[in-house]
Order: sequence, then structure tokens, then C-alpha cells
Amino acid sequence: MLAGEYPCNSAGAELDAIRNSGGLQITPSFRTNWTFSSKPVGGTNYPDFYEKMTAYVAILESHAQALDPAATARTFPLVRAEGDESVFNYLDSASSRAGITMASAKLALARVAIVGLGGTGSYVLDFVAKTWVAEIHLFDGDPLYSHNAFRAPGAASVEELAGAPKKVLHLLEHYSKLRKGIVAHDYHVDVTNVQELEGTDFVFLCIDGGEVKGLIVESLEEMGIPFIDCGMGVELVDDSLVGIVRVTASLPDRRGCFRSRVSLAGSDARDDYEANIQIADLNALNAALAVIKWKKLYGFYGDQEGELHTT
Repeated sequence: MLAGEYPCNSAGAELDAIRNSGGLQITPSFRTNWTFSSKPVGGTNYPDFYEKMTAYVAILESHAQALDPAATARTFPLVRAEGDESVFNYLDSASSRAGITMASAKLALARVAIVGLGGTGSYVLDFVAKTWVAEIHLFDGDPLYSHNAFRAPGAASVEELAGAPKKVLHLLEHYSKLRKGIVAHDYHVDVTNVQELEGTDFVFLCIDGGEVKGLIVESLEEMGIPFIDCGMGVELVDDSLVGIVRVTASLPDRRGCFRSRVSLAGSDARDDYEANIQIADLNALNAALAVIKWKKLYGFYGDQEGELHTT
């Protein structure tokens, strides 16, 4: 059925080959004008509605494209999500379009936490926000300054930076345009509140080393929570930057790798993956490696090596 003028071929003649009957009142306020009938080649019925509808679209579209090759019936309209239908404000057409809905569903965890929303942590949020995780908890007590804006995704305005908002509140505002379930905790994780991580399905650690990090790691181990720790060390040598980015995972049944690879010494100790130089593309790389590993752990990506430590 079609609502609109009767379709014609490229010469302007009506498409009589598919003509069937007149229209139908669909709802009190909506009526179609025409009903068509076109059987599939070599059969009497289409295998499903997708094949049926795309066949009719192709019939009508081909005549328009004879006049304008750019003409298309595929407008990719925005479909708003309603109620609890989705964690997103509009439907995830990327997964359905690519045919990876079953794979995407594997990442529908109840609660994921990101501790530290600096350069790397903010990119972790950018990637995780586009998955089906129900709740994403952000922990960071620092304000957003101009140097943060140069190593984080998106773009902060002069007005936003002038107000020096907390990083997590700034990110909450921006990513709430995409989805629901982002929870901002505008304070650092420490001994007084580390228990707030209990009940989390997974944690991304994107903070410098030191005693606080050691406290968080020990607490996550006691709680049986899997986590990934991100690290980056970049130095200026002869006016060029050199360094390493690191991703190390720790699972309840595989804690040894993390303990053997990552130092939890106090802040005065030298950490090869801890330096002040941070560049947006390296932060993004660090976050991408972490999120890819996380997706491997839950079966979204195939995991041929089962590695827990990448540099």
C-alpha cells in the first residue's frame, strides 16, 4: 500500500503492472491511496516482510533513479526510543544495520564503572557509551580545565571551560544526549567510598599509580570484580615523543598477570607507565585497546590469544 500520488516510470506513465486496487483507511487519521501486487520471480510468496518491502521499494526506486541516480527511498530516519525500550535515546540502528545485534547484546551489562575521567577515561566513556551497558558510573573529582579539553573527545566551548565544571558533570551533560544510565560521581574514589564499586560488573581504571590505586585494586579483588587498568608513559627525547601505552586486565580467576606487570607502589616510586605528557591520539589508543579487550572478554570480539597484558 502507498500513501501519495500514483507512481510512474521514468517516462511519466503510471506503473500499471503493479496496480491492484484503491486505498485503505489504516487509522482514523491516516489513509493509503493505492494497493499494489507484484509476485516474486519464480514464486507466489515472499519469504518474509523484509524481502517483500525491499522488492516494492526497488520497483518504485528504479524509475526515479533512471532520472536521478542519487534518488533513494532509504532516508535512515531517526527512531526515538520510548520508555525502557532501550538504553539509548534513539534506537541503535548501527547494530541492526550491520547484523550484529546478537553480538551487541553480549555487552548489555548491568553496571560498568570508569574510575578517572582524564584523557584515557573520557575516551573509554565515549566507546562504552555506545554499547548496551545499562548503567555507566563515572568517578572523578577534578574540574575540567583547558588542558583537559586538548586530550579528550569532542570539543568544549570557551563558556564551558570558563565555568570549570567537574569533568564527570560535563561528560554527563554531553553523553546524555545519546543515552540514559550515565551516573556521575563528582569525587575521587578513596578509602571512604571505595565500597561504592561493589556490585559493579566491570571496572576501567584510568588513574595514576600510588596508594589509592593500590587500595582500589585490592578492594576490587576482594569483591571479585574484573577490571582493566590503563597506563601510558610518554617522554620528550630530542624534541620528539616516545613512549608506551599499556592495558592490563585482571579477572577473578586470573589475578597473577596484573600483579606481576603493574606496580602498586606509593606515588613516590618510579612508574614506567606514569608521566604527565598526554596526547589525545595516544589517550584514544589506550582507551581503544582497553575497550577492545573488554569486548573480547564478553565474547563480542573473538579472543584468539586470551592475553591479559598489552603494550
